[in-house]
Amino acid sequence: MSFVHVLRRRCAGDSGMSTAEYAIGTIAAAAFAAVLYAVVTGEPVLAELTALVQDALTVRR
Repeated sequence: MSFVHVLRRRCAGDSGMSTAEYAIGTIAAAAFAAVLYAVVTGEPVLAELTALVQDALTVRR
């Protein structure tokens, strides 16, 4: 029996996430997005991104 066949057989009765699992997954994704937003909009990261864009747009001769 192949690995894929065994995996399909084990998951055949699973109909997806329950409401509680869905809610926890949604909260976790929202928390990750909030942390990522806080990091990206922080002053050091914003300064580095600005410098990176300015360097990319600067014409060197």
